[in-house]
Amino acid sequence: MELFIDILIDAMLDSLKMLPFLFGAYLLMEWLEHRSGEGMEKLLARARRLGPFTGALLGCVPQCGFSVAAANLYAGRVITMGTLVAVFLSTSDEAVPLLLGDPSRAGALLPLLGLKVAVGALAGLAVDQVMARRPPREEGIHDLCHHCHCEEGSILWAALRHTGSIFLFILAVNLALGGGVALLGEERLAALLLDGSLLQPVAAALLGLIPNCAASVLLTRLYLAGAVSFGALAAGLLSASGVGVLVLFRANPRPRENLAVLGLVWGTGGAVGLILQLLG
Repeated sequence: MELFIDILIDAMLDSLKMLPFLFGAYLLMEWLEHRSGEGMEKLLARARRLGPFTGALLGCVPQCGFSVAAANLYAGRVITMGTLVAVFLSTSDEAVPLLLGDPSRAGALLPLLGLKVAVGALAGLAVDQVMARRPPREEGIHDLCHHCHCEEGSILWAALRHTGSIFLFILAVNLALGGGVALLGEERLAALLLDGSLLQPVAAALLGLIPNCAASVLLTRLYLAGAVSFGALAAGLLSASGVGVLVLFRANPRPRENLAVLGLVWGTGGAVGLILQLLG
């Protein structure tokens, strides 16, 4: 019972951290839906060109709330896929305070954050260059809200409805993931990371895709204990976007796009980690 209570408290705290970002993202989308026009569309089009740079910078702030907001904004077609990928790759959460708490490894923090921002921005720009050659889709914020008829009420009420629905979904998944990690234990999860293998960054990037902050905590702890290399840590943290991936699959009704984003994040993280591993 004590273990269950601990899991419940952790899941609730992790989920509550997302509330301001969820509400902010939905409030912005509802406002855009009610106020959209030719001038607004031109403004968003200009902003999207710098989206990957802005997304990479915001993502490195030590929490995963921006990845949640970015997933919702992408589902509403407010930001591009490149900006979303940039945010996911640069997202930083519990890894920052954990590294700062160990003076012997704190020197790795700035290179790690710089790497995440640079990789996120470059990967995002590359994705937008490729996607720009494809015909634009007509779906947008209206299609995201149409099924629940939330556009019929006030902006505030519609944003609250969306926020509450996604919050309950995140809480349920956090409970399931927390229980799974508690039952397996860190030792078994560490064994999955191919200790001593050149392919350790690939496995670490796969672990980073777990939609929970526990993945980045585990990877950072293993790095501090000397169980994984800096390349594996970088690979795992590049692909670790917290619950942003979870919100993307929930909010965006285009599974092929979601899988493409997931593959890009994992592939980029694994490739960068392998390069760092080879460079020693």
